[in-house]
Amino acid sequence: MGGQQDWIVSPGTALRGEAGIPGDKSVSHRAVMFAALADGVSRIDGFLEGEDTRATAGIFSQLGVRFETPSPSQRIVHGVGVDGLRAPQGPLDCGNAGTGMRLLAGLLCAQPFDTVLVGDASLSRRPMRRVIDPLSRMGASIESAPGGMPPLRIQGRQMLRGMDYTLEVASAQVKSAILLAGLYARGETVVREPHPTRDYTERMLSALGVDIEFSPGYARLQGGQRLRATDIAVPADFSSAAFFLVAASIVPGSELRLHAVGLNPRRTGLLVALRAMGADITEENRSEHGGEPVADLVVRHAPLHGIEVPVEIVPDMIDEFPALFVAAAAAEGVTVVRGAAELRVKESDRLASMSAGLRTLGIDVEETADGASLHGGNIGAGSVESHGDHRIAMAFSVAAQVASGPVRVGDVANVATSFPGYDALARRVGFGAFTRS
Repeated sequence: MGGQQDWIVSPGTALRGEAGIPGDKSVSHRAVMFAALADGVSRIDGFLEGEDTRATAGIFSQLGVRFETPSPSQRIVHGVGVDGLRAPQGPLDCGNAGTGMRLLAGLLCAQPFDTVLVGDASLSRRPMRRVIDPLSRMGASIESAPGGMPPLRIQGRQMLRGMDYTLEVASAQVKSAILLAGLYARGETVVREPHPTRDYTERMLSALGVDIEFSPGYARLQGGQRLRATDIAVPADFSSAAFFLVAASIVPGSELRLHAVGLNPRRTGLLVALRAMGADITEENRSEHGGEPVADLVVRHAPLHGIEVPVEIVPDMIDEFPALFVAAAAAEGVTVVRGAAELRVKESDRLASMSAGLRTLGIDVEETADGASLHGGNIGAGSVESHGDHRIAMAFSVAAQVASGPVRVGDVANVATSFPGYDALARRVGFGAFTRS
């Protein structure tokens, strides 16, 4: 494939020292969006300088919001208020960001102008029907490509009505889209979930002065409210930290400190799973950034054993399964995952991609419709495909650290979307060489 980037990752040494993980992607997206809608000037520290989050900031520039960048990972946002966005000159490109597209659909369906949301090849294959359907029930007018895929053509000038809506499938992105539309709707909007999901939107709206009531699996707000500018400190991204938590757990002799990692309780299912497998991970210096709990995580090598992953924590670790699969491959015994069908509609079919890659490296994996059984063993050298999925690429680079030889990981360009500089940081704390090919 022309222009494809691959890694050849060599086994490394014990992971040592400390690592500054980039800012949380989910919080960075929301910080830009909500600061843009606020009255006044907001300062964002710890902004993730990734392609996805820059795409979101670029979209708000097209919508008439002015940004300053005093230094990398900082943004000063000159908010225009909930009624101050301007019609863009052309399509709005979300890049690879499903979060960006789904939240923007909720926001833009309430504007007095038409918009078109487009994305890259990967995003253009991701289903948007589950955000289109509830927004349409509120009065939005959104057309998609066949099968509910992007691009999304959003007709403005619609009168939205608040509603009481129960999600069929728990999704923080769909919930957030409905709540953003609810800010512009007449009356009250209530969202109920079959399982609680991440509450970044609720916490940040509250921090920006919105009167929103929320508890696990429930959120309610009244339309017609305004947002107040504030300073936002973005915590380090737990999903990015996950790869280092697993690597330091499985590489003998490792001891690694990860600074100020976001520990949103709806995000940290992997911590619960790894500790159940025997991982040695402690929390120090707990505090709060912009409504989000954070702490330093100190992880030391420990022998892991297989577990049956509790179904109730699956929604709280949906982005961390590629990392968990590597921990399971390196553990003693069998790890069983159920209730994770959502993994089939992420950037790639993560169940199929991780199972196939681990089999290539000599691990016995039995795939099911909504999970897998992984028999821990010796990880071998080999060549695996990430299918353009950044989390799968990083997961296999972790597997390479305890492999019998180098692992070639195909199609890694999208790692820059969520974790710019990943390979350099990994090398600095003890990973083996990353050779590009």
